Amino acid sequence: MTLEDTLPPEESGVSARGAAELGLEPMAPLTLAGVKNTDDLLRQMSKTAFTGRLLGEAVDVAEAMLRDDCHVVLTLTGAMTMAGLNPLIITMLERKWVHAIVSTGALVGHGLVEDLGLKHYKARGDVSDDDYLARRLNRVYDTVEPEDNLDSMERVVRRIFRDLANAGTEPVGTHELLRFLGQKLPGRGVLQTAAKLGVPVYIPAFTDSELGLDFAVHLEARRRLGRQVRLYDGFRDLVHFREMCAGVIADGRKLGIFTVGGGVPRNWAQQVGPYADIRHKRMQLEGEGEAVRYCYGIRICPDPVHYGHLSGCTYSEGVSWGKFIPRSEGGRYAEILLDATVGWPLLAQALIDRDL
Repeated sequence: MTLEDTLPPEESGVSARGAAELGLEPMAPLTLAGVKNTDDLLRQMSKTAFTGRLLGEAVDVAEAMLRDDCHVVLTLTGAMTMAGLNPLIITMLERKWVHAIVSTGALVGHGLVEDLGLKHYKARGDVSDDDYLARRLNRVYDTVEPEDNLDSMERVVRRIFRDLANAGTEPVGTHELLRFLGQKLPGRGVLQTAAKLGVPVYIPAFTDSELGLDFAVHLEARRRLGRQVRLYDGFRDLVHFREMCAGVIADGRKLGIFTVGGGVPRNWAQQVGPYADIRHKRMQLEGEGEAVRYCYGIRICPDPVHYGHLSGCTYSEGVSWGKFIPRSEGGRYAEILLDATVGWPLLAQALIDRDL
């Protein structure tokens, strides 16, 4: 007797036909036999379930984005550089996967520390935060940043801030300040690579970071000495980013976004669509071109949507704000609810395996 013989005649094959009518794709068991690289593994995972499927399918979306001559914005939050992922950002830059970076100031600062050859350390669960404080060791979850590292970084950037102040009086946005830093710093860091490749780096919440505090102290010190200063103007970043994105659309190209975490960098980069829209309407501008919206999106962030904050916001929700092209019009998106220190390297290596 076959399995089909045990089914009631009127139901035999009904579900299979229904699945075909709905266009459901069959799943497949994951087998490690024959897996030669990360791409092989993630291709198999894309046919399984849950977060594994999301990560596997994200590689296909990322590949399509990179092969579609897309202008990709990388947004970064979390202590990813302290976590040792600085080289991953550099790899993405050198492979021309990203064309602009929007980051937290902390992430850039911790990256500069590693550029100087200084070390971060594994935290110990049996050491109290009082003990860390007494030894000038700053803890971020399971990782430690020595305060001496930040002091060393400040001594290096202070000299570059001085050169910037002596070079002119016009205020600067962070994309100009960080380009100047990248041009002056030695080595092969994120800012140096971005400056070399002409990739702008923005820090929207610049004052909310060690690097921003260093700049504030630099300004005050120069004022006290009666010396020339160059102020920080965040609106220069806002205008520069909008003009860049609008120029991409005007050239007939597409915008993509690759988000690690969420927070201010994600929202700041995504609000370019609403900014362009309200600017056009309220200033009654004519002939400004098409709407500025992202066509591709990759998001690696464990935050769920029900918290109500931007980090967990879905791309579908962003469609309602005019930030993204709907899937019905060709938008392609992947959202992986996963710690980026796990998902990001795997996704990147799979793309390298695909010769991207």
